[in-house]
Amino acid sequence: MSQVTFDQLLDAGAHFGHLKRKWNPNMAPYIFMERNGIHIIDLYKTQAKMEEAAAAVKQIAKSGKKILFVATKKQAKDIVADYAKSVNMPYVTERWPGGMLTNFATIRKAVRKMSSIDKLMVNENFGRFSKRERLQISRERAKLEKQLGSIADLNRLPSALFVVDIMKEHIAVAEAHKLNIPTIAIVDTNSNPNKVDFPIPANDDASKSIALILSRIADAIGEGLTERKLDRDKREEDERDDFERDEFGEIIYPEEDDEDAGLSRKEKQEKAAKRAEEEKEARGRRPRKTLTRPAARKPSR
Repeated sequence: MSQVTFDQLLDAGAHFGHLKRKWNPNMAPYIFMERNGIHIIDLYKTQAKMEEAAAAVKQIAKSGKKILFVATKKQAKDIVADYAKSVNMPYVTERWPGGMLTNFATIRKAVRKMSSIDKLMVNENFGRFSKRERLQISRERAKLEKQLGSIADLNRLPSALFVVDIMKEHIAVAEAHKLNIPTIAIVDTNSNPNKVDFPIPANDDASKSIALILSRIADAIGEGLTERKLDRDKREEDERDDFERDEFGEIIYPEEDDEDAGLSRKEKQEKAAKRAEEEKEARGRRPRKTLTRPAARKPSR
């Protein structure tokens, strides 16, 4: 997979930071220079940090875990939603529901409520409700879909968070930090990179910059999912090759008796049932152990 080049980052405007007076001193290692009162980000460090984050998300995706994408700012909403859908990952592009991670059980209740409303709406008895009641149910369903529709498939806490603009999404970062969930984020010159585990120093306001970084992250996730699928297929193929199969496709285990090899499938099943019955009867005929009362102790003088 091709890496994002320096020229691509430059063309996307990823090097533009905020005004000098708005900077965070913790971003000093990632700032190249200051020009016309604006800080310029070192794109070589952006490249290195992006590849580090891509390697991390690839391993998470390869292990079959979920990464939650978070971006509620206007210029990042649609971009994040498109890339998250392309790799089948959950995302939050509307208002971050407070306690979504720290109070995950309550959020799951709201998701289950949304699914119960869906079942109610397809039920034949739904037509018996009054027009006002149907309208209220539909509005409630639309509200839940807008807030929680993108995380309906998230059955447990995500294994990582990808955040655009940690200043705006500070609640999500704080909840992830409290639960020790790794965070990957695009950090601008006004942010504190020490609050996230994998900071990517870049312009988090330009849509081109956000799209370029997200494309690299999504490619890494896709590569991890592909490797996971290949490993699973190879494992299943190895398991199939380890055993011989009879004419019905049933596995012939190595410990199977030679006399059973020529029997049909039905005869094997009958013989196995008979053997299990004999073992059960044999267990019932075993003599029970008699309990003996322990000898009385002699009184000590």
